[in-house]
Amino acid sequence: MSVSVDLNQVILALTDALDLVGIDETAHGKRVGYMAFICAEHLGLNKPARERLFNIGLLHDVGVSSSREHKHLVSEMQWDGAQHHAVEGAELLASFPLLSDYSEVLRYHHTPWSQLKDIDTPAQHNANLIFLVDRVDSLAAPHFGRDLLEQVAAIRATISSHSGTLFSPALVELFLEASSADAFWMMLEPPHLERFIHDMESHYDEHPLSFSELKQLASIFAHVVDAKSKFTVQHSYGVANLARHLAELAGLDKDRACKMEIAGLLHDIGKLRIPDETLEKAAPLSEAERRLMHRHSFETYQVLRRIKGLSDIALWAAYHHETTDGMGYPFRRGSSELSIEARIIAVADIFQALAQRRPYRGPLPPQQILAMLEKQVENHKLDPQIVRLVARNLESCHRAAMLEQAQEIRYA
Repeated sequence: MSVSVDLNQVILALTDALDLVGIDETAHGKRVGYMAFICAEHLGLNKPARERLFNIGLLHDVGVSSSREHKHLVSEMQWDGAQHHAVEGAELLASFPLLSDYSEVLRYHHTPWSQLKDIDTPAQHNANLIFLVDRVDSLAAPHFGRDLLEQVAAIRATISSHSGTLFSPALVELFLEASSADAFWMMLEPPHLERFIHDMESHYDEHPLSFSELKQLASIFAHVVDAKSKFTVQHSYGVANLARHLAELAGLDKDRACKMEIAGLLHDIGKLRIPDETLEKAAPLSEAERRLMHRHSFETYQVLRRIKGLSDIALWAAYHHETTDGMGYPFRRGSSELSIEARIIAVADIFQALAQRRPYRGPLPPQQILAMLEKQVENHKLDPQIVRLVARNLESCHRAAMLEQAQEIRYA
């Protein structure tokens, strides 16, 4: 299968997704990437090395999907358990050959220099640089849009006070040199940061992905999303597997079925912006919580739409809560605007969620799931043809949703 998607655009989209974890405190990864890039410039590194550190900064928190953990990231210099997300992120990127070179930097990006200096790894200085600018951002974040320039001296003094303990003395000196100008700090605030990101994107060398590489990256997105709650573990994988199974049963060609799998992996990216407490709430959601929950498919679309070549997949993923009566969310698309792919994703999402345990109920058996889908058809919410397809293949659909019937497809 041919695909025209660039690695750098997918990295930036993944960064947008990771930003959602901060709920209202966003762009942490982008600011870390920017500061790492400027420090690399002051070191005199060449373009590939500068871009590498920028990308590592963008992705350094790929192991974080919990809004609870994100609060530590932006409010504390160091805390118990900081290494967990570093190791998780390192293992995620180690599984993807094109980014595996970043893995060791991520693994050690919360390791104090007093320990790291004795670890014989080529990644140690890069890891400590990411740690340093990451902590700079935690000190600066409360002051964006308020009094940041007034706090610069205090922030620089705090970083200096940890020279030789948390941070390499040489890297502290590098940072103090790189951050001496007011422009360094002003660039951290929107919209200046977004202009910097746009400039970086326009100067990247193209790196086209194969379809199998795109699927691997989509799986990283899915892992981050599904790890947000113990109740959604493997939800995205199950939706992807069932969506592909239904696409094949519906007679869609292999290319479309494979793209359906990608859409299933990516459909819930927007849930990263939902607070952990809301996702895991056992009681009924309040109206405010429900409105917040209804944002997630819109956020999914905003993340995916920036990737050229994924326009159809972005819509299939974003429309998974649209309904055939035109009363779904967040776009209120009517029946004529919903492709068969979007209708399949909608059914697959509901089926898989009902088959999984949730905080307010246990997993439901196949016949009960089918009855609930048929009720949605009666209420003009789901496509009757897709639900009839489920009814004729109920057991295989359940196995696919629960990943008991996962298939390995090789992509050319």
